[in-house]
Amino acid sequence: MIIFLGKRFAYLILTMLIVSILLFLLLEVNGQAVAIKVLGPYSLEEQRQIWLERNGYFDPIWTRYLDWLGRMVSGDFGESIRFKVPVGDVLWPRLLNTAILGGVVFAVMVPLALALGVLAGMREGSALDRTISIGSVITTSIPEFASAVLLSALFVFWLGWLPGTSNMMNGFDPMQLVLPVTVLVLYGFGYIARMTRASMAEVMQTPYIRTAVLKGLPYKHVITRHALRNALIAPFTVIMLQINWLLSGVIVVEFFFAYKGFGALLLEASLNQDIYMIQACAMVAVFVAVATQTIADIGYTYLNPRIRFT
Repeated sequence: MIIFLGKRFAYLILTMLIVSILLFLLLEVNGQAVAIKVLGPYSLEEQRQIWLERNGYFDPIWTRYLDWLGRMVSGDFGESIRFKVPVGDVLWPRLLNTAILGGVVFAVMVPLALALGVLAGMREGSALDRTISIGSVITTSIPEFASAVLLSALFVFWLGWLPGTSNMMNGFDPMQLVLPVTVLVLYGFGYIARMTRASMAEVMQTPYIRTAVLKGLPYKHVITRHALRNALIAPFTVIMLQINWLLSGVIVVEFFFAYKGFGALLLEASLNQDIYMIQACAMVAVFVAVATQTIADIGYTYLNPRIRFT
């Protein structure tokens, strides 16, 4: 296990290095373009040259890359062009906001999806199975912007039960999380439920499960001790992938409800060509993606001891 963890850590570092090189080549090599974005399109050529020299853009490219990488690793992402403050002052609070939103979504979505998927898989072909499967397909087929509009029309404008925005202007308000969380849960739980249902149905047909049932073991014991653990291997992959989606794939929901999260920040940085903010967001998103896959690989070994990584 120690060797495996060391290899996965090395893979994470290598991936981050490759991404950093590509990111640097795409956004930092052309110093003139960077100067124009920072100083504005109406800045004078003399001003741009002074800025480029002051920030080391006339140094050799490898020197520039190593200096840029060192600042990235130390958390110095530069100054935001859009907000006129250090990138970290905006990035970390926004990342925390998305973590809060994602945590609430996970707390609701994962248990709900697993429970429904297991029930459907245990009773394959039954009316309950068909109901859960059809419901999962319908909710997953409706995009976030459509369900956001429908839920807002119902609970904000018609019933007046919930606030229509989630900007948290007057401090943290749990009620403002209800609509964003509901939209994300409705869209995301179907993937996990269907994967769990398919995996559970397959496990229930395996010889060792049938043998356990024929030997007279309590059905609840067969499900919880034998079937469930193996059935969770495939859904576990989907669950870990949902973290990446909740980090940067919720742009529509965060923008629709004016929620100050990571996805909305990435969109705002892109629209305003905030190059330093884009760089920081990209590195954070890649790190989270690689880290979640490492956690998924480790989780496989606990769900099924027969799985070993070399």
